[in-house]
Amino acid sequence: MKSWHNKLLTLVLAAGLLTTAAPTMAGAAAQPLVVKVNDHKVEYRTGGAPTVQKQVTLVPLRSTLKAMGIQLASVTKNSITVVVEGQSHTIKSKLTQIKGVTYVPIRTFGELPGYTVSWNAKSRTIQLVSVPSAPAADETASSPADSTPAPAAPTDSNTTNAELPAVSTPAPTTAPATTNTTTAPAPVQTGARGFMWEVKSNGNTVYLVGSIHVADDSFYPLRQEYEQAFAEADSLSVEVDITKDTSEDFQKHVLDTGMYHDGSTLRNHISTYTYEKLGRILEANDMKSGALDRFKPWVAEMIVSSFAPDDSGYDADLGIDLHFIKKAEDKDIPVIGLETEESQLRMLNNFSDELQEKLLYSTLASFDDNKQNQPADDHEKELGEMWKTGDEKALMEVTNSSMVEPEYHKAILVDRNINMANKIDTYLKSNNNQQYFVVVGAAHYLGNDGIIKLLENKGYTVTRK
Repeated sequence: MKSWHNKLLTLVLAAGLLTTAAPTMAGAAAQPLVVKVNDHKVEYRTGGAPTVQKQVTLVPLRSTLKAMGIQLASVTKNSITVVVEGQSHTIKSKLTQIKGVTYVPIRTFGELPGYTVSWNAKSRTIQLVSVPSAPAADETASSPADSTPAPAAPTDSNTTNAELPAVSTPAPTTAPATTNTTTAPAPVQTGARGFMWEVKSNGNTVYLVGSIHVADDSFYPLRQEYEQAFAEADSLSVEVDITKDTSEDFQKHVLDTGMYHDGSTLRNHISTYTYEKLGRILEANDMKSGALDRFKPWVAEMIVSSFAPDDSGYDADLGIDLHFIKKAEDKDIPVIGLETEESQLRMLNNFSDELQEKLLYSTLASFDDNKQNQPADDHEKELGEMWKTGDEKALMEVTNSSMVEPEYHKAILVDRNINMANKIDTYLKSNNNQQYFVVVGAAHYLGNDGIIKLLENKGYTVTRK
């Protein structure tokens, strides 16, 4: 039970509740994040501290740039332009407004020339370090025959560029060398296959897209069939619209739901073995071993999962569902949630104590005992390749993995699939003559309990595209 649970979540549960609740709950139990610029702590104003959302560490844009001594020239919806040593640089970055403050992912600053970003899990400190430029070669001192290369920029041997908390930094690309040889044009990018089906009835068409909730730039552009189908769509349906701001009241409701109010603590609901293993991992991440005693096991699992640094390069901001939500906003068509954050919260909170402990232990087991602030499993790239190739056999293996826990399988797939299929059925029976574009986790579609089989049982013909 070591890895199936995390794999399945990537394909069945949109980032809505999980990414909203985890920072709120973790904040109630852990010390705050610290940002330093060349070992000098950045002092943020009250209410403007670094935070984690959708597994991405966010920091206030202007306060951080000011601490770095960098001038902000302009800001757009998806980029910032700054001036570094007299040179203008534009960097793509998703901007987020929180209580009137503009936040950006911390990795944005690692893309600035001359800066590296590193993470110290023990002190929960993010370091922004300026790297000196390479000294210029002395042209007057070198003879024409002198081919000695200029020395490389010095590096700080004590700084590592890995393991930011819940930050995924895309691998840098290398510019191709310039030659005089004429080469044939590169083949046209046809896009990954992914998972898409089509259902028609009563003048309506429903496109069913199986999403992976995290991805990277290599997934895009999607193949033309996706873009063409979406261009014809009158609406987009997703599990939960994760772009909507979650109210403070709901965050408090999540926190209240995830805590014990009967005088018992986490220790009373899980085995000593699991509790002690949890304590060791908490201590390895600079928290007290009993820091989560007030919380239920499903909350503890959520918080521990947020410790895992993501080196896969995959990001929820590039997930297939969020890709189409952004396109729907640009196209100005309705985004319809097939579920609510409340229904997902209810599902998690209704798990039995036994199942909650098993899921918690599954997550704990993914951390190497000898390096407890880093996960041993790396499943996202494997799932990414499965999605790109549209491998139904591999998808069925992940979908069926939850059957080892019938209670979990019923809640996470069977019951939710029935509700989603029923809503899709109403689209097909309507007299609207519309094109519906539906994007939900890929694991919801296949198998006897999947959405496709449920629709076929209702008499519809479902065609793979």
